[in-house]
Amino acid sequence: MVDIFLRTLPFFAIIGLGYWAGRTRFISQEATAYLTKFVFFFPLSALIFRVVANLSLAEILDLRLMLGYFCGTAAVYLLATLVALFRRQDIPTTAIEAQCAVIGNTGFLGLPMLTMLFGPQAVGPLMLVLIVDLLVFSSLVVMLINGARDGRVKLSTLRVMGMGLLRNPMIVSMVAGMIWSAQALPVPQPLNDFLSILGGAATPGALFAIGASLAGKSAERLQIAGWLSVCKLVLHPAAVALAVLVIFPIEPFAATVVITTAALPVASNVYMIAQHYNAAPHRASAAILISTLVSIISVPVVISLIAG
Repeated sequence: MVDIFLRTLPFFAIIGLGYWAGRTRFISQEATAYLTKFVFFFPLSALIFRVVANLSLAEILDLRLMLGYFCGTAAVYLLATLVALFRRQDIPTTAIEAQCAVIGNTGFLGLPMLTMLFGPQAVGPLMLVLIVDLLVFSSLVVMLINGARDGRVKLSTLRVMGMGLLRNPMIVSMVAGMIWSAQALPVPQPLNDFLSILGGAATPGALFAIGASLAGKSAERLQIAGWLSVCKLVLHPAAVALAVLVIFPIEPFAATVVITTAALPVASNVYMIAQHYNAAPHRASAAILISTLVSIISVPVVISLIAG
């Protein structure tokens, strides 16, 4: 475990550096927003397209993996939902708490970190996790919040969700890479070098942006945030492990990647959704902050358990 901790420590050290820069106002929140936008639209997209385009579709598509991840995630999502309803929370708050319990920072933390830890072969399973998260659970939270407030799900809500997916650079670059791969087209060397150089900024840029954005997060409602962090860092990887190792067994390498991905801390975009709809933004903020801090230890522990 010590070896794994030392291998993951540099990634969290960059997050810490970003946190220091944001906390001391060395970099402003406005600058952090632009850095996040740059990383999201350019380096991460370049990294995703380059790796996916160089893989075969057989290495990417695995319906059994998607089913296992979905079932494990849905179980924890349902548990968090029932706990919130038992505490008599309204539907928007319940939806945000359930989102915190299962949506990890796969894009900004998981993709760069796990690609470097496990190699480019990890991108296939990571893409499938992103597909399930974005198409199912990120769409579900929007439908639940709008449905609760409007009394029904309007056609305009579905239209906004669809356009949001079509404009998501991760989805676009993933689909473009799959199309390129399906055509068995070689990636020209100049294009490959361009994508490699641009994608190289994804890891430090994304990690630094995570840290800088955490500087603006509050640690209110610690009891609830602690419960949601337990869901995300402990229950979620455990449920996914049960699904992909026992119920829908997949090959060991893909299982390792998927379980580790499930152990990642709460994603920052959950706070963006909560803030946009004014649905429990403080508890989402606290869950992101606490789960990220605890994940410095918990992620190496999960990797060690899987390896064992």
